Amino acid sequence: MWFWRDLRLRDLPALIRAGENADVVPLFVLDPRLLRNGEPTSVVAELVREVRADEVHISTETTPYGRRRDDAVAASLSAAGARLIATGSPYAIGPGTLSTKAGPYRVFTPFSRSWRDHGWPAPAHGAQPTWFTGPRSDALPTPPATEVPVPECSESAALHRWAGFLEGGPRLMLASYGTARNRPDRPGASHMSTGLKYGTIHPRTMLFDIARHEAAHSAGAERYITELCWREFYADVQWHHPASAGSDYRPLPGMQYDDLTGDTAVLVEAWWAGRTRFPLVDAGMRQLLTEGWMHYRVRMVTASFLVKDLHVWWPAGARHFLAHLRDGDIASNNHGWQWCAGTGTDAAPYFRFFNPVAQGKRFDPNGDYVRRYIPELRHVPGAAVHEPWAILDGCPHVYPEPIVDRAKQRRETLARFEEGGGR
Repeated sequence: MWFWRDLRLRDLPALIRAGENADVVPLFVLDPRLLRNGEPTSVVAELVREVRADEVHISTETTPYGRRRDDAVAASLSAAGARLIATGSPYAIGPGTLSTKAGPYRVFTPFSRSWRDHGWPAPAHGAQPTWFTGPRSDALPTPPATEVPVPECSESAALHRWAGFLEGGPRLMLASYGTARNRPDRPGASHMSTGLKYGTIHPRTMLFDIARHEAAHSAGAERYITELCWREFYADVQWHHPASAGSDYRPLPGMQYDDLTGDTAVLVEAWWAGRTRFPLVDAGMRQLLTEGWMHYRVRMVTASFLVKDLHVWWPAGARHFLAHLRDGDIASNNHGWQWCAGTGTDAAPYFRFFNPVAQGKRFDPNGDYVRRYIPELRHVPGAAVHEPWAILDGCPHVYPEPIVDRAKQRRETLARFEEGGGR
């Protein structure tokens, strides 16, 4: 059983199938694209020959790279007299399953209706494999030194975190999720995205638990299911349009972006480091660097700022996020960036801007989120922290003026949009 994005033993159809007729050799390959420890095409085939296996079981991979890799591994196994057998996927409904009469879904709402109407099976139980322990295992690499507090990533940790979210403390977090999720200053997020990325929990398990929950019919539960559906929609779009992982799904013809050189490079470095001098943007970027995570609303604000205030094509920002996010999922991340950039499915209109000051005052009304990540502004009270330059003497000695004039940049962005043909 070759584990990849399904690092769990519960609710894992591929493991159940692998153990039906034979002992199971568990395999995890440290891919060279990640840690340069071994090429899957050679490592898997070598192990097959060593243990004289005739089948290798996996969960279906859905990313562009994963599909190419698995095709190559299947070819190398065929040459060794073995088969690569895919069962299940990291999704409640596998990408490529749903379609219209005209072809793949291109818009979220009809996909969501079809997804709900189709339904999904109950969690898969019954995996009780007999592990084959003969092969030698390579030593794990030494974890890199980091000051980032990394939460445990395991099946038991994911299940514990999920149970804590459902049990909810003084208020039912599931029931209030629809509104609480928008507040970066409060603990309204479930923090299950990392578990979903690595497969330490399956969305089918989560959907099953929500359906049995006392708040199953609440607005919060509905919103949570919708967010799981967005994850599945983006995976489906990427399945049918692999190129959208790195380029515009719906290009803006003639749209001009700035090269990452000269003054633009300096501005982008300030964005990376959380030194734009727009407090909500900076708090989010610093949270990303210190925690490997960023609140979803702040992700939209920081993405909009890079694309529409600094005039940088979205892949530069998407790559930065994937390099630092512990929950970085290429389909959700890159299509979320395109939503903000106005070039993806259901995209926000290109003329829509996320104003970091207005967003901060609305969703971090007391400024607690900003002060948590920007110590230079901890002396600024309440909502005033979102525009420190408006204070009588400002904060030039600790927090200089913003790096750009947003009103000017807005006019520039809209002019480029019109010159490029608009839409």
